[in-house]
Amino acid sequence: MKKALDITPNLEPLFGTRDENLRLMEDSLHVRIDLKSDAVQVEGSPESLARVERIFTDYEHLRRNGVNLQNGELYGMLKLVVADPAVTLRGLVESGKQRSAGIKRMVQPRSLNQRHYVEAIEQTDMVFGIGPAGTGKTYLAVAMAASALLAKKVSRIVLVRPAVEAGERLGFLPGSLQEKVDPYLRPLYDALYDLLEPERVDKMLERNVIEVAPLAFMRGRTLNDAFIIMDEAQNTTSEQMKMFLTRLGNNAKAVITGDVTQIDLPNPRKSGLIEAMNVLDGVDGIRFIRFEDGDVVRHHLVQRVIRAYDNFGRAQQELPLALPGTEETRAASKPQ
Repeated sequence: MKKALDITPNLEPLFGTRDENLRLMEDSLHVRIDLKSDAVQVEGSPESLARVERIFTDYEHLRRNGVNLQNGELYGMLKLVVADPAVTLRGLVESGKQRSAGIKRMVQPRSLNQRHYVEAIEQTDMVFGIGPAGTGKTYLAVAMAASALLAKKVSRIVLVRPAVEAGERLGFLPGSLQEKVDPYLRPLYDALYDLLEPERVDKMLERNVIEVAPLAFMRGRTLNDAFIIMDEAQNTTSEQMKMFLTRLGNNAKAVITGDVTQIDLPNPRKSGLIEAMNVLDGVDGIRFIRFEDGDVVRHHLVQRVIRAYDNFGRAQQELPLALPGTEETRAASKPQ
């Protein structure tokens, strides 16, 4: 079945760089798209044609209402639309607007796992986001925290990170306490300043509405009415992780992010994040979202770098395991 869709002025951005968005629709929806001078010729099943037409209609509606999507953002949203018939481009933008009230950027997931992550944060009081660099774990968590604060769902944000590179013994570093701590927390600051006006962030930091602190300073505290984020959780010990998780007070939400391939502890097997993944798996009220290299939203080379290191790591693990042994012992000996 064929159908011609009109090309209205300014519709070309929907096609993407080198028509990558059209190729995405073709590959995912099993259609053939041909560009004519004044129309787009689409060939495929009736259901697929209807979905492609809905994408074009939604994009035109959004454009007329002043919504101009950047290409990377649009491509990520289209990946979600073609993956799930129940998801529409218009619906994604509307939900993104609701999350982003008062924020400079629209909080919009760009992959299926990012969507699950955002939805888990909205629905659950404790969420673990685990995966490689560049998958948006920290940025989306900070964005959701800022959204909750501006919507008055919580009264403060607490951002935590283990200063493992200095062994959490910061005394030997020059400068004030804040100057010693800041380098370890810079990614959290960067996300805040990207989402909110710098003057607003500075005022919130001064009034302690936003608190940024190393993990060691959490001991003994109870955090009520707060959105708490712990970044780089793979660098916590088992004791630190348990200590942090038990800080949760009334009307509080916690998001824990980490990458188990980048553990800086002297003994990586003692990572509190790895232990928590085993201990808390299946506990009611706690969600684990695992990101993959396909969720990387940084430069496209980052995705390739992560994949290359993963392949190299698997090859290194398999070398000694080629000796006599069962498949079960091989699987058990691999780190979880």
